Amino acid sequence: MDLEGVISNNPIKRDSWKTVLTLAYQSLGVVYGDLSTSPLYVYKSTFAEDIRHSETNEEIYGVLSFVFWTLTLVPLVKYVFIVLRADDNGEGGTFALYSLLCRHARVNSLPNCQLADEELFEYKNDGSGKRDIGSSLKSTLEKHRVLQRLLLVLALIGTCMVIGDGVLTPALSVFSAVSGLELSIDASEQRRYVEVPVACAILVFLFALQHYGTHRVGFLFAPVVITWLFCISAIGVYNIFHWNPHVYQALSPYYMYKFLKKTQRGGWMSLGGILLCITGSEAMFADLGHFSQLSIQIAFTLVVYPSLILAYMGQAAYLSQHHVMDSHYHIGFYVSVPEKIRWPVLVIAILAAVVGSQAIITGTFSIIKQCSALGCFPRVKIVHTSSKIHGQIYIPEINWTLMLLCLAVTVGFRDTKRMGNASGLAVITVMLVTTCLMSLVMVLCWHKSVLLALCFIFFFGSIEALYFSASLIKFLEGAWVPIALSFIFMIIMYVWHYGTLKKYEFDVQNKVSMHWLLSLGPNLGIVRVRGIGLIHTELVSGIPAIFSHFVTNLPAFHQVLVFLCIKSVPVPHVRPKERFLVGRVGPKEYRVYRCIARYGYRDIHKDDLEFEKDLFCSIAELVRSEKLECTPRMDDSEDEKMTVVGTSSSNLDGVRLCEDNAGSSQKEGASSEVVEVITPQKPRKRVRFLVPESPRMDREAREELKELMEAREAGMAVIMGHSHVRAKRGSSFMKKLVINLGYDFLRRNSRGPTYALSIPHASTLEVGMVYEV
Repeated sequence: MDLEGVISNNPIKRDSWKTVLTLAYQSLGVVYGDLSTSPLYVYKSTFAEDIRHSETNEEIYGVLSFVFWTLTLVPLVKYVFIVLRADDNGEGGTFALYSLLCRHARVNSLPNCQLADEELFEYKNDGSGKRDIGSSLKSTLEKHRVLQRLLLVLALIGTCMVIGDGVLTPALSVFSAVSGLELSIDASEQRRYVEVPVACAILVFLFALQHYGTHRVGFLFAPVVITWLFCISAIGVYNIFHWNPHVYQALSPYYMYKFLKKTQRGGWMSLGGILLCITGSEAMFADLGHFSQLSIQIAFTLVVYPSLILAYMGQAAYLSQHHVMDSHYHIGFYVSVPEKIRWPVLVIAILAAVVGSQAIITGTFSIIKQCSALGCFPRVKIVHTSSKIHGQIYIPEINWTLMLLCLAVTVGFRDTKRMGNASGLAVITVMLVTTCLMSLVMVLCWHKSVLLALCFIFFFGSIEALYFSASLIKFLEGAWVPIALSFIFMIIMYVWHYGTLKKYEFDVQNKVSMHWLLSLGPNLGIVRVRGIGLIHTELVSGIPAIFSHFVTNLPAFHQVLVFLCIKSVPVPHVRPKERFLVGRVGPKEYRVYRCIARYGYRDIHKDDLEFEKDLFCSIAELVRSEKLECTPRMDDSEDEKMTVVGTSSSNLDGVRLCEDNAGSSQKEGASSEVVEVITPQKPRKRVRFLVPESPRMDREAREELKELMEAREAGMAVIMGHSHVRAKRGSSFMKKLVINLGYDFLRRNSRGPTYALSIPHASTLEVGMVYEV
């Protein structure tokens, strides 16, 4: 699957109003599904136990005032007008902020970074040398590893809470939507036996459909959410004019003061329910890469925000005239819906809850892919479900894990109160992490004053800290769930990151010197057999220890050797024309090459056939470009000259690989100079390099290309290291626990490199080594 053309053209970033309005319409179904369903459970969670709805209406007016100002300050002011501007080349989310900081302050946790990576188009590190407080902060971060680790831990906490939200939000949204059945069933015990099974059935159905991809039914998402927003706003307007036209007075912040003064500790604890009105706000920033900043701003300010305000005002207007509370569910959403349209609204609410849950599930897949790309999560199987939309992926292991956890939360809690407590803590923790990272982005990336960053973190951090404290106090009433989930995922992430870092350090310390290679002579001291040996390594320079281990134990090796490193860089996308760094290892007659394939954390890895073509075309282009006196880029740790080479589809003027039947015609525009190898066993099969007409290559370069083509025709073997990582003798007990048990377990149960998974087993060799770290 090749989506590089779609990504590089980037149709999302056009400026025409037609495109912006189209994206705004589409964003309603992807971004705002979770946020728009929050009226289902906000009032019900707020009035669960901590406060009571009295005839003075001070409680309901105070809650409405809190909801209004929370929606105004956090999603509207903070996210729409400030945070959305902190995009990483159009991408958003917790790791986008962390990626920005990594590039501007050199605190990147990836061990295999090179100076050549900073020349990528999307790197955009301004490198300004002016001395200010921002530069002082930058140097402080670069000097102290403890601060770098704290920054990584902060990003991981936010990521883990997003994953926890991916468990809790589907359970809360679907269960709240299904709770509309309670008004049709009188006996409370019967409600319990109906709501939970129906909610579980919907959740199972939702997760079972994930592997089909959302693009098949995605066109229904926006109409469902728009219909839902129209319903709740229309019902809100009806309730306002029919029950209490003066409810708008509750928008005054004075009612927040009256609310807290009257309810005191109970009112403070009820803030955990009010907090749920902004669940899904983070999606505006996390899904920025699929849309544009302007389209998300238009959709929220003109459609979502007014609809939510009208919905909450309508519910408050109805409740202000109905004070009889026979049961807690009478304070819910459906009681304010006119009875004649209650069933249609119930159906639309369930559909909207499914759409909102779908968005958070897809977002969870995306952020786990980013974590895996940046070395903070074990490798998992990633399936791209759409050939046109690069953000739609499916991860089987994570999908079924989320489903089991969702079902466990639904069956275990069976009420919106404890689900709301759990979801609220996850949501507000992510927002706090975003606020902290944003303050650093303001100073380090935007070069704003520290005073402005302090004002930002103090103002929004104070609001979020208030809600955080109210959620944390509900620890025993459900808030322990996101903490437990985050703790588990945090351990997994940090153990994997620590083990990966130590393993790479071992590779660097034990790599073979160039002197050893040169001492073997042109034949490397052994018989060179036909074919290509593709050696997978994590090293970006030097000769990996597995190569010497292999050569020491086997008497023969391939005529062409390629040290392949597939690595991630802290940018969202790497342009196809900047994909490969290619160079030679040793003298030219050795026929040993190094190829570094660079991918961003949102990039899609090509399938094996396309990747192989691009790989060998890049090597052929290196052979040709050496005669053109191209300016090479020096590897930052070895005396190797590395040249940036694009993919075959992006480098139309370079060498191209062609495999077709002998009778087929040559492509239009192809070169007249062809390096051709015809297989004797397959006379109708012709494999050749198409080389540009000018400038013409000398005989030596043509011979090297021919030898490379003969080796490819003879076949390819992939050599991979099979490592057994162990802690050194004398290591601390904690290190032995982390490496020998934790990391070893994760390594044995994680996927191999993406490219190597599709290679036939007959062509794969594994070289076993013991790593003592």
